Amino acid sequence: MPNPRLAGRYAKSLLDLAIEKGQLDTVYSDMEYLDAAIKSSKELVVLLKSPIIKADKKGKILEAITAGKISVMTATFNKLLLTKGREFYLPEIVTAFIAQYKENKGIHIVKLTTAITVSEELKQALLEKIRVGKNMQHLELHAEVNEALIGGYVLEIGDELVDASIAFDLNNVKKQFQNNDFVYKIR
Repeated sequence: MPNPRLAGRYAKSLLDLAIEKGQLDTVYSDMEYLDAAIKSSKELVVLLKSPIIKADKKGKILEAITAGKISVMTATFNKLLLTKGREFYLPEIVTAFIAQYKENKGIHIVKLTTAITVSEELKQALLEKIRVGKNMQHLELHAEVNEALIGGYVLEIGDELVDASIAFDLNNVKKQFQNNDFVYKIR
């Protein structure tokens, strides 16, 4: 069962320790590596969440996956999770750490969804316009393609959403017709 509060606490503890020891960027790189491993291997997630497999076996497998690829601090943190029986939450903790790191560094996530792939020049122009308009210096763009939009784009910056897609406009027109907004209601 997901527990974002617990994951946030563990991530915050690791973040604070990494800042204190001057290893924040190293631990962030480790967390990105773990995030990629978790996202690319469904079996790893199943292994971590399995109540049948013993913690020492999980520890050996996790150590084999990460040997020489993560720092001592992150490896020790993973061992702590195994000792406390919290390895189940490792995927959530990794996600929470990455989010807290970006918040700590002032990095804002911009998600752009379009119907077709957009050029790098357009992406950079969009980022520059957001930097100036929103006064955000550090931006990270996540671009994806969703053909269901038909045309236009959907832009997410933090809590804000700008839906300028043709699919959104067509849905609005559909709702207007369903409500008979174009036909005067007779009493």
